[in-house]
Parts: sequence; structure tokens; C-alpha cells
Amino acid sequence: MTELPFATTRKLGLVIDLDTCVGCHACVVSCKGWNTENYGVPLSDQDPFGATPSGTFLNRVHSYEVQPDHGAAQLIHFPKSCLHCEDAPCVTVCPTGASYKRAEDGIVLVNEEACIGCSLCAWACPYGARELDQAAGVMKKCTLCVDRIYNENLPEEDRVPACVRTCPSGARHFGDLGDAESDVSVLVAKRGGFDLMPEQGTKPVNKYLPPRLKDVAPQIDILAPFLEPVSKGPKGFLGWLDRALSALPGEDR
Repeated sequence: MTELPFATTRKLGLVIDLDTCVGCHACVVSCKGWNTENYGVPLSDQDPFGATPSGTFLNRVHSYEVQPDHGAAQLIHFPKSCLHCEDAPCVTVCPTGASYKRAEDGIVLVNEEACIGCSLCAWACPYGARELDQAAGVMKKCTLCVDRIYNENLPEEDRVPACVRTCPSGARHFGDLGDAESDVSVLVAKRGGFDLMPEQGTKPVNKYLPPRLKDVAPQIDILAPFLEPVSKGPKGFLGWLDRALSALPGEDR
């Protein structure tokens, strides 16, 4: 079994804004691409163009329709990946020590050479954030793109997880949540960021920002003037035909 570090120097993680996520899945695609071509064993797909495709993803986006107490229903897009918990049960349950949490930055990783694919860590994770790669037989999970964030050969703006760099709506933020003065910590405090399923006691590092209630326009028919017919009667040939038919004698005349 692997022991968790007593404390970590930093708590690197993600802050995801549920108010601005548009569910475009750009984070899913960029994560799949980066982690297939770079860190660790490539993420495999099974029968990708067949009738029952499946594959390994480190980040997924779920969409839900939510009906608030007041106002119209809202569509909420909910991205989910490893939360890099402080008290990570996936680490302590691992029989080979393949799952571990780094003391220097708090990132939870998998040593794929030591992983035997028993899936105990996936069973222990309350968030369903781990996936067994069927082709490689090893457990895969979000690494916070550890091979990007410390890569000095990349420009400074690219030293963030691929999902953060790609998000077109700015819904994903990355930083040290152990530093109360960091941009992500200030954002969490300002917007009332919350833990996912805090009752599990895992102390997730990643935080979510709640969606704001959408404004509901007052029931004023502001379009009514624009919906009036342009002409009260037909013009051109149709107008002539209408007048001609109206001039014909009828049975009641």
C-alpha cells in the first residue's frame, strides 16, 4: 500500500467555472490528444468507428438540465476529471504502490510500470475519475499535464494543463490552491467555490464555481410592433386577383 504524504508543499489543481463552461468538449479533445502523444502509455480506443465505440479519457463533460426554484430551467455542463484529493483513497488502496501523491505539488499520479490493472483504485475513487486502458491494461487518470507545467522548453503561457490552454470560454483555471493569495484561491473565495461531494471526506483540491441564475426577461411583448403585417392586403398580381375575384357576382348578391 502507498502512504499519503503528511503534507504537500503546494496544492496544484483546477478551478472549473460551471457558469461559463459551454460544453464544447474542447478540453476533452485536447486532453486526449496531449496524453496520447506524450505522457505515459497512449490512451487507446476500441472500435472507434463501429457500432459500440469505447475508449479511455482522462477528462469528460457531462450535461444536466437543472430546474431552479425560481426561473427557467438551465443546462449545466459539468467537466469531471481526477480531483487530486488531499486524502486520496485511490492511493492508500493500491496494493503495489503504483498510485501515489507527490509531496512537492500534491499531484496524484500512477506509476504505470508498477500498475497491475486490478482496478482497486477505480473502485475506491468516489468520483469515477479513473479509467482502465483496455489495450495497455493499466490505470489512467488526469496528471494535470505534469509533463507540460514544468517543461521549460515551452513558452510560459503553455505551461498549464492542455485543457486549460484550450478552453475557449475561460472556464478552466490552474494554480496553487494551497496559496491563499494565488489567483485561483482568490477566485474560489470570491465566487464561493465548492468541493465536489465533500461528504466523502477526500478533501479534493480541485474546486468548482457555481453557475449563476440566468436573468429572466420580463413578460413584455417588445417584438409586437415588428410583428405587424407590412401590408394589410396583397399587392401585385395577387392583389389584382383578389380584387377581381371579389368583384364577381355571388349567389348572395
